[in-house]
This record gives sequence, structure tokens and C-alpha cells, in this order.
Amino acid sequence: MVKLLMVKVSARRLSAEIIQLIAQEVRGCTRCGLASGRTRAVPGEGPADARIMLIGEGPGYHEDRQGRPFVGQSGQFLDDLLAMAGLARADVFIANVVKCRPPQNRDPQPDEVATCTEHYLYRQIEAIDPPVIVTLGRFSMSLFLPGERITRIHGQPRKAGGRLIVPMLHPAAALHQPQNRPLIEADFRGLPAILARAEAEQAAARPGPASARPDDDRPLEQLSLF
Repeated sequence: MVKLLMVKVSARRLSAEIIQLIAQEVRGCTRCGLASGRTRAVPGEGPADARIMLIGEGPGYHEDRQGRPFVGQSGQFLDDLLAMAGLARADVFIANVVKCRPPQNRDPQPDEVATCTEHYLYRQIEAIDPPVIVTLGRFSMSLFLPGERITRIHGQPRKAGGRLIVPMLHPAAALHQPQNRPLIEADFRGLPAILARAEAEQAAARPGPASARPDDDRPLEQLSLF
């Protein structure tokens, strides 16, 4: 037991070091044209062992000034949404598809998305290894669930890459279109059940003594939330 605990602590420290290293690289990045127009890059923030990772589109005006994700009006609403799920900002890791603000908040271009995800976002996901990823908006959703429509599947978990992806509307969508507010609030209230299911599935898949895992040969129960 003590040895296992030491292994977990070492893994947690390594993940934290990797996240810090990626953040340093992001702050000095000049790999694409977005770097020339930014005030500050926004690496993302949160614990390296977060059980839930939230991924937005890209920094806005306030994020660009402060170097932190979701600190404007959308960020305040996101804090409220997390509270509805029984979570706080300190419990989750928050990142974006692109780490620098696109000019005039335009959509990120394919080459910008490819550069940021391949060099930074996917490495963050690998280091944190969260059982649940919540995508906020269509750009982050399309990284994991290409071809889907967010208006059709929002709030419904899908399995991808060995973890649960939960597509959700971007908080800004509820601010600009009030009719979307009840939808995103309901989706966030469903997060605790989704996380519990993901962790139960993860625990069932973890190697252990045969006597402690009598149902190893039985297929996992399909998520009732699908």
C-alpha cells in the first residue's frame, strides 16, 4: 500500500512538472501567426490530476490581457455552472483549443488549431489523463467527435480515446442567446453522474486480484446517459 501511494505521488509530481513545462513553452510560443497579435498567451490552469478537463475555443479580450482562461463574463458564468455541478474552478483543468487570442475573436484557422493541439493541448490531456473531458463549443467538440452537431448531442457523453467526452454549449452561447441558458445549466447538473460512471468504469478496468474483480469477463454496462 505504501509503495502504491509513493508511485501515485511520483506520477502526480511528474504530471505537474509536465504541465508547468508546457505552460512555459506556450508563453514563449511563436509557432503560428496568432503570436504576433497577442498580449499574453493562455496556457490553461488547474490541478495536474484533475478528474475533469474543460476545453474552450480560444482566449477572448480579458483572457488575452490576464493570461488566464475564462476570466471575463463567460468565465463568471462558467464558475456558476461548475457550482451547479458541485465543483469549483480549483477542481478542474481549464484549457482552450488555441492558446492565443484570434484577432477580433474570429474563428481559429485550421493551421492554428493543428499547431496548438499537436504541440500543447494533446500533451496536456496526456499528462492530466482525465476520465472526463467537457468540450465547450463546436471547435473543441470537433477535435474528439468530428461530424457531430452540438445542438443535437450536447450534454450526452460519448466514448473517445479511452475517456468520456461531454459536448456542451459554450457559456457565451447562453449569454448571447438566453434560451440556451436552461440547456447548459441542465447539462452541467448532470456532470456528477457522468463523472461517477467514468470513474467506476476506470476502476473496473484497472488490473487487480481476480478475487476482487469477479465480473472481469462481463462487458461493461452501457451508459444510461447516452
